[in-house]
Amino acid sequence: MFTGIVEELGEVAAIETRGDSARLRLRGPLVSDGASHGDSIAVNGVCLTVTDTGDGTFSADVMAETLKRSSLGALTTGSRVNLERPMALGGRLGGHLVQGHVDGTGTVLAREPAEHWELVTVSLPAELSRYVVDKGSITVDGVSLTVVEAGEDRFTISLIPTTLELTTLGIKEPGDPVNLEVDVIAKYVERMVTR
Repeated sequence: MFTGIVEELGEVAAIETRGDSARLRLRGPLVSDGASHGDSIAVNGVCLTVTDTGDGTFSADVMAETLKRSSLGALTTGSRVNLERPMALGGRLGGHLVQGHVDGTGTVLAREPAEHWELVTVSLPAELSRYVVDKGSITVDGVSLTVVEAGEDRFTISLIPTTLELTTLGIKEPGDPVNLEVDVIAKYVERMVTR
């Protein structure tokens, strides 16, 4: 379980394509410090399992299903990535409950800069729109955010200077893909109510 509070802006050090899968080598000295084989680290909001560590990097295998359902397949060597270790039991929940299970991908549609913040519009897959509400929580590339306005096929988020500086959302341009995870509580409520 994660919180959507990005700990480190990392970088893709290498990608090894393996047919229907890939092995990523990711540079992130903070999150890789103390990490070992089998640990979880969220990469752009996708929970990955550490296979190896060393010299401020860690490796993780990414299967075909994850490459298909997330934006990880669009990464290249040198791409910046949001990194977060799982929340420790008893730790602070600074964002919201994030599983690291991507529900779909969106595309950055527009950026509207203000003096100290930006309003960003992101496309929303039709099957996810029922879970996204004004002032509700959403995870975009692993970042816990509050929805400003929710539409049928898009939503807006406001990014503060810290988010712009310390996450990939500060450098995403219109047309760039982003991973989306809706609030898991909304999905459980829907299932209970419809039974």
